[in-house]
Amino acid sequence: MQSYASAVDRTDAPGDSPREVIDVRSLGPPEPLKNTLETLVDLDDGTVLVQRNDRVPQFLFPKLEDRGYAHETVELEDEVVTVIWDPDA
Repeated sequence: MQSYASAVDRTDAPGDSPREVIDVRSLGPPEPLKNTLETLVDLDDGTVLVQRNDRVPQFLFPKLEDRGYAHETVELEDEVVTVIWDPDA
């Protein structure tokens, strides 16, 4: 079984940046989307957000792109990890 941390390392997210991890696997829609967007607003510049989910957050992607965030998703055996960062930070 792979860990979410190893999934993050497989993305193009800055490896030397601080990380904030949110686990939204137990939440029903639209809470994962809402929590992720609210967390992004409060993050320090340069911090990478790691969202642990039980499904691909397809409705999140256009909202991230509209706000200028880069993101990558890695599907593991028992969870989906979406890594979000500001490419200009």
